[in-house]
Amino acid sequence: MTKIVECVPNYSISGNPAAMEQITLPFQTTKGVHLVNVEGDTSYNRTVVTVIGEPQAVKAAMVESAKIAVECIDMRKHHGEHKRMGAIDVVPFIPIQDMTVEEAVALSEECAKELHEATDIPVFLYSLSAKREQCASLPDIRKGEFEGMAEKLKDPYWKPDFGTAVHPTAGVTAVGCRPLLIAFNIDLNTDNRKIAAAIARMVRYSGGGYRCIQAGPVTLEDKGIVQVTMNVTDFTKTSVYRAFEAVKMEAKRYDVKVIGSEFIGLVSVDCLKDIAAYYLHVASKAEVTLNLEELVAYVSEQLKLHDFDASKVIEYHVH
Repeated sequence: MTKIVECVPNYSISGNPAAMEQITLPFQTTKGVHLVNVEGDTSYNRTVVTVIGEPQAVKAAMVESAKIAVECIDMRKHHGEHKRMGAIDVVPFIPIQDMTVEEAVALSEECAKELHEATDIPVFLYSLSAKREQCASLPDIRKGEFEGMAEKLKDPYWKPDFGTAVHPTAGVTAVGCRPLLIAFNIDLNTDNRKIAAAIARMVRYSGGGYRCIQAGPVTLEDKGIVQVTMNVTDFTKTSVYRAFEAVKMEAKRYDVKVIGSEFIGLVSVDCLKDIAAYYLHVASKAEVTLNLEELVAYVSEQLKLHDFDASKVIEYHVH
């Protein structure tokens, strides 16, 4: 089987199609790389790009994309709902097919070194690639955001793995191998950010909620609503349906309803079957016999997903 890696770079830009076309061009023109998805959000002022392909080809395209992004994004002018520390904020690698975690870690280290050398952006190795305990958690690295990074990096405790000083316009980047993370946002029928913040606090691990949930509030001004935005860091330990049902339950406290949800990036068939099993009232995902199209439709209905189809499923792209 062919080795396949997924890469999900997050760029601190949105609402600029011409710039994103330039930034994603290496993913469109490099042999062995498939550009799966480009998802921008103007409230977040962030674009998440999903690519899969042959590891060395994906790495090379990523470095070329970073070089272009540095020319297109000026963090001194950047404002948005999502926390961020750099133009190329984070570059995760996820082993998908015939690739070990160790190989993905090695690939991320190569990418981090080459990205720094090509752009002069300081780079932290994070998650499974972290060399130091304090760098395992992306939120810990990102704390202080772009505006606070110059001061933060003066502390030897927060010395980047590659480089030293913050890039004046592109900030700092984190690169690493991580498990398959589910980025999942839930829409509420209110514009009260305090309610979303309270619900997020109740469901996330740091607030006494589920171990594998990170969550926070986001205001979507263009829609006049708020979201509970979350990362499910390991759906095999904390199922996505639990996150969804927990938000619904806590929302009742404030007489608020869940009106929609979205996945950002790709999800796996296993994740979808795990969700479907709960709503189908069967004991395990092994008992879910829906084909891919049926599975996507059923989960979409149960979670009130918008803009979700089979192309957002990993297995759809892996043959």
